[in-house]
Amino acid sequence: MTTPPPPVPPAPSAAATRLGAALPPRYVARRLAGTAVLLLVLSAAVFALLQLAPGDPARTLLGARGATPQALAEVRARHHLDQPVLVQYGHWLGDLLRLDLGTSIRTGESVASALGDRALLTCQLVGLGFAAALLLGLPLGVLAAYRERRPTDRAVQGLGVVALSTPAFASGLALIYLCALMLGWFPAYGAGEGGLDRLRHLVLPAVTLGLAVMAVLLKLTRAAVVRELARDHVTFARARGVSPRTVLLRYVLRGAAVPVTAGAALVLAYLLAGTVMVETVFALPGLGPLLVDSITFRDLPVVQAVALAVATLVCLANLAADLAQPLLDPRLRTAAPTPKAAR
Repeated sequence: MTTPPPPVPPAPSAAATRLGAALPPRYVARRLAGTAVLLLVLSAAVFALLQLAPGDPARTLLGARGATPQALAEVRARHHLDQPVLVQYGHWLGDLLRLDLGTSIRTGESVASALGDRALLTCQLVGLGFAAALLLGLPLGVLAAYRERRPTDRAVQGLGVVALSTPAFASGLALIYLCALMLGWFPAYGAGEGGLDRLRHLVLPAVTLGLAVMAVLLKLTRAAVVRELARDHVTFARARGVSPRTVLLRYVLRGAAVPVTAGAALVLAYLLAGTVMVETVFALPGLGPLLVDSITFRDLPVVQAVALAVATLVCLANLAADLAQPLLDPRLRTAAPTPKAAR
């Protein structure tokens, strides 16, 4: 009796094959390992810089009246402040790997609870601000490139310079006066109740946050599109009578996508830094006011957690940009190793 042949495994789909060719596992593993090492270095740097800052967290916690030697010793022992810096960093890193962010020195609550909704609000603000910057910067950059050295190009670039040079508090106050007080379109301050009400409250802060980044994306997009328009294959496509829409979508934007994607990932760091001013102007209870208060009172666990969270978001954004570039441009894909010739 003959045994039936083993079942043949199903062939991978065409999409999976293309994805594996664009992002080999070794390439992804190297990028993930590099991001993990970078986060480890950043965590050590943040911890060391905060330890070198002047002042004593124990005295800040107790205040001037209750700062007796016995009380100071108890507070330092409770928060590991009486141990060497490397031991303190080891305690903090070990707790962090267990997803324990520690306890706030100032309020006594867990750092995870202190971040909670504040981190969600800040992420929503950054996401909407980034979307506003993309919706404004990319089309204006393409328009300026197609009207290079014409009045439209100069007007768009002038608008970008004005947006880049205007401080966030000034543009925020102008939007509050125009869109909230005069026209009544959006609320002037606060975070709202959630859902659509939260979205209405975040429109003006998001536009304020995205204006300066819009100017950076405008410049990057214009330069990339101008460079692509001058390439031979685009000139040849135009000479063959290819429609302008097809030339834009299949040739110009595809080639300009790589530098614009890399620049968009870098400007995310500016967005995260700009939330402090924007949240203050619009009275939003996000991570910005929490970070300012924690630095003032030397609440080290909260400052470390917020700084590391921001660094993690920036590193993840750059990792996503690195992984997206081979998908956008086949020229950046790693060539498969050729087998050695048989001897």
